[in-house]
Amino acid sequence: MIKSINRREFVRYSALTALGLQFLPFQGSRAAPSDRVRIAHIGLGGMGLNHLKWFANLPEAEIVALCDVDELHAKEALSKLKEIHPDTKAQIYSDFRKVLERQDIDAVTIATPDHWHAQITILAFQAGKDVYSEKPLSYSQHEGKLMLNSQNQTGRIFQLGTQIHAGDNYHRVAEIIQSGVLGKIKTVRLWKTGEPPLIPILNYQEPPSNLNWDMWLGPAPYSDYAPEKCHFSYRYFMEYSGGVFQDFWCHIADIVWWSISPEGLKKVSANGEKSDGAGDTPKWIDVDFKFKKLDLHWTSTPPNVPGAEGRGIGAYFEGTKGTLICDYSTREIRIDGQIMEDIPEIPKTIIRSPGHQQNFIDAVKARSQPESYLEYARGMTMPMHLALISFKLKEELKWDSKKELFKNNDAANQLLFRPYREKWNLIGA
Repeated sequence: MIKSINRREFVRYSALTALGLQFLPFQGSRAAPSDRVRIAHIGLGGMGLNHLKWFANLPEAEIVALCDVDELHAKEALSKLKEIHPDTKAQIYSDFRKVLERQDIDAVTIATPDHWHAQITILAFQAGKDVYSEKPLSYSQHEGKLMLNSQNQTGRIFQLGTQIHAGDNYHRVAEIIQSGVLGKIKTVRLWKTGEPPLIPILNYQEPPSNLNWDMWLGPAPYSDYAPEKCHFSYRYFMEYSGGVFQDFWCHIADIVWWSISPEGLKKVSANGEKSDGAGDTPKWIDVDFKFKKLDLHWTSTPPNVPGAEGRGIGAYFEGTKGTLICDYSTREIRIDGQIMEDIPEIPKTIIRSPGHQQNFIDAVKARSQPESYLEYARGMTMPMHLALISFKLKEELKWDSKKELFKNNDAANQLLFRPYREKWNLIGA
C-alpha cells in the first residue's frame, strides 16, 4: 500500500532534498490527495501568461509566486491572476533564486528564454521542486544530460511543455503506426514553413529601469541591451535560441519519437542560410539524419509527397505497406490506393491525457513521471541541437550515440556545450 504524506511532511522531504540529505523517490510516496499543488511561475512573457492561466484554472493547483526579471511582466501577470482569483496572495519576485528558497512551493513552471531553462530546472530539482518547463528542453545538447543527471539524483518530476502531445490526434497517430498496419517505417519527413521576421538593425541603448538586463542575459555571453534581442524576438539570435527550427522542432518531432522511438543516430547533415538582417538563426534549414533503422529528413518547405501541399507543418511516415501524413490535428492514411482518416479496427491502446497541465499535477501528487518526461524529451531534442551544430559548421557530422560525441571532430564537440558566463554559472558546470 502506498503511504500518503501530508503537506508538512512533504515540505520537510523537499527541504532535505535541497540539502542533498534525502531523496524523494519516484514511487512510494504521495502528496495527500486533498492537497493543492503550490506553484510558482518563472518567466511571465506570452507563454508564461499562458502557464498562469492554465494552472490558475486547475482546482488542484494554487499559484503562490510570480517571477520575472521584467517588473512590468510580473505586475501584468498578477493582474491577470487577480481576474481569475481576486483573493490571491501570490507574491512577486524578480530573482528566481528567492522563489526556490521558499519551502512551501511544490513546483515551478519555466517560460524563460531557452538559455536559462537548464540551470533553473537543475536548481529547482536541488531545492526539492518539481518542474514544468517550456520547450525546447535546453539551450545546448550537454545541458540535457546535466538536467537528467540532476533528476536522477533528486527524484523530481519533470514535464516538457509540448502541449500538443496531449491532443487526441497524436495519440491516435502513435497507435496506428505502432500497430504495424503501415509496415516498417524506414523514412520520415518533417517540415515547418516560415522564415524568421526581418530585424533590420539592433538599436543599442540603456535597458529600461523595469528590466534587469544582466540577469536576463544570465549565462549567455554579455551583450549591450537592444530591445530587438529581448523578450519574444530573442529566439532569432543564436546566443539565446535557434529560430523557427528550434521553436517548432519539438512540436512535430514529438510524434516521431512517440510513434517509433528512433535510436542509434549515426550522421547529421544540415544545409541552409542565415536570416537576413541582424538576426542570425536559419532563414531556412534542411537536415538529413541517419539513424540505425531510419532516415529522417527536415525541410523548410513541404516535401513532394501526397497530402503535404498547403500544410505549414507536418510529419510524413513512409512504411513498407502504406503511408501516414499528419499535423497537429489531422491525419491521412494511404494503404493500397485507399485514403482514410482512421482505421477503426485498430484499438485504442494509449491512455488519453487529462490535459497537459493536469497530467503534470497528477504526476506531482502520484510521484510518477508525466507524458513528456525528461528522459523522453531529451532524446527527442538532441538531434535538433546536433543539426544546428552542423548548420554552423557547414559540414556533415558523424555521431557516436553511445559516447554522445561527434567522431573525429573537435570543433563540433566544442559546440555541444557553451560555458556559462562566470557570474551566472550557478550550478558549477
